[in-house]
Amino acid sequence: MICFAGVVVLLLAVTVEARVGNSTDPTSFCTETKECLLYDLVCEGEGYEVRHYDATKWVTTEAESHFMEVAVMRAFRKLFKYISGENEEEIKIDMTGPVITKVKDDRSMLEPSVYVLSFLLPSAYQKAAPKPTDSTVYLTDMPEMDVYVKSYGGWTVSLTSKYFSYRLRESLDSVQAKYNKEYHYDVGYNSPMKLLDRHNEVWYMPEGKPVCPPSE
Repeated sequence: MICFAGVVVLLLAVTVEARVGNSTDPTSFCTETKECLLYDLVCEGEGYEVRHYDATKWVTTEAESHFMEVAVMRAFRKLFKYISGENEEEIKIDMTGPVITKVKDDRSMLEPSVYVLSFLLPSAYQKAAPKPTDSTVYLTDMPEMDVYVKSYGGWTVSLTSKYFSYRLRESLDSVQAKYNKEYHYDVGYNSPMKLLDRHNEVWYMPEGKPVCPPSE
């Protein structure tokens, strides 16, 4: 007979792994990786979505530069080395989507800015992941959260990052939504090798309950 506590633990484990799941899931935008970050759609507003994400584990690093593209390239290389075996267990870890970059909204071309890049860890490493050997690379836990989202195609570069984050802020301000205006996340699901049907997103973090349109 399975004890009640054991059933609860099993259900929690299934829940955690289910949110980093197969890329064939209807909520997946990943076309080049086996697994993807999955979500529940809370509602759709004018020019934005509200999604709910479960808690997840990521591997993260930072890079500073006047140019977003330079910083992201440097940070990406560090994280790619980690999943390629530069970790304490010397194991290779599958690439999983998306890759997210935390970007300050008040950045200026006159001063360098710090960009924080994170790779989502596969479901097999969501509970425990090998420690990085590079002291500038570290494991992070993203809490359960709601997110304001705007999707777009093409490529994420400095100009598109600024443009689509501005468009999302416009949509949120029009419904008087409260959100953290200090930074946003650039979210990419595709490798540089993919030329067509690319999917990118901008995320803002709500402050308080997210704003959804009235039900009809």
